[in-house]
Amino acid sequence: METLCDVERWAGWFEDFFGTLGGLFGRKDLRGNARAYLKALLGPVERKNSWQIAVHAGHVRPDRVKNLLRRTVWSWSGLRDGVRAFVVEHLGDPGAVLVLDETAFLKKGTKSAGVARQYAGITGQVENCQVAVFLAYVTPAGRALIDFALYLGKGWVGDAERCREAGVPADRAKAVVTKAELGRRLVERTRRAGVPFAWVAADSLYGQDRGLRSALERRGKGYVMAVPCDETVITAGTGPVRVDALARTVPLVFERRSCGAGSKGERYYDWALAEVAWPSDAGPARRGWQHLLLVRRSVTDPTDLAFFAVHARESTALPTIVSVAGMRWGVEDCFETAKSDCGLDQYEVRHWEPWHRHIALSLAAFAFLTVTVTRTTRLQQADHPAATEVSDQPAIAWPPLTLPALSRT
Repeated sequence: METLCDVERWAGWFEDFFGTLGGLFGRKDLRGNARAYLKALLGPVERKNSWQIAVHAGHVRPDRVKNLLRRTVWSWSGLRDGVRAFVVEHLGDPGAVLVLDETAFLKKGTKSAGVARQYAGITGQVENCQVAVFLAYVTPAGRALIDFALYLGKGWVGDAERCREAGVPADRAKAVVTKAELGRRLVERTRRAGVPFAWVAADSLYGQDRGLRSALERRGKGYVMAVPCDETVITAGTGPVRVDALARTVPLVFERRSCGAGSKGERYYDWALAEVAWPSDAGPARRGWQHLLLVRRSVTDPTDLAFFAVHARESTALPTIVSVAGMRWGVEDCFETAKSDCGLDQYEVRHWEPWHRHIALSLAAFAFLTVTVTRTTRLQQADHPAATEVSDQPAIAWPPLTLPALSRT
């Protein structure tokens, strides 16, 4: 149960946090509106739309909230960069994993930037929705969303009038940029910003992008990314062979390990590694590095296999690779919490710029939330040190992301 001291500490942390970002908003009144918006995203607001955020902030009308997103002058990309720096300051880890994934925002109508009939992972069906690619920063201490990009499909690109009405920048309206390419750009932007990380994890949409894999190999970064069963590899003495065919012909030695804790406990699978050569524009694995195929087998159904492309240092052991593979699920937790607690999907804007502003503010709220939980956990552990049981399982236990609502003052 939180104490008054806890609430005061968290409120002080929030003021320090906003103090690092406040300069992005220029005028005093604009800073006040941004501060109130962030507090509402973190507060007990049932539906974090313009009206309810305005009520939480003590406004009679939602005009100031709407103007913050639509008419005032400030840089959402600058806010994104500030959030990334904040996350690195408190969670930065040279062994961190960058996780690529996309999420959908279900919508009605046809006017919202990027909206189309397309696959929505949250329902597993084709829906009328917007889809955005996100990059999560995942460490054992915590995780946060640090970058994002809105996907524009064929129904938008090439339709100049539709893009103009939605405020889509001219450079994005010229050609379709695939989700995999958007993911590649997010990773490269993060790398150029000097963010410490060692690995990239992703599902097969990104894992089959040989351009992304090649770029990571050139930069000396590891990856554990899912690939489809028809992806091809090369083994000693063979030409290209499908990974599912390889798994049937090569003797694999499986080990049962957990790849992290899930909602129903530890996620146990049987895992095996095989030495392979992944086709890559970067050429063969460089000295001190290796290409591997990671095979995951269901404990209850031995025919249920999943495959992962791996680029790792030669000394990397199976438990580490399995742990990285498991960290991919961290981004799902990010989406769930950012939507339920920080209003990620509760916006009422259609145009490009307001959408990006709301998402950046929501990422800021989520970053503060997760860092606050991490800092609080560390203080509690310092006050009540306890022996921890050493295990050879790479389990990853995430603390619950909860804290009392900040007051609106």
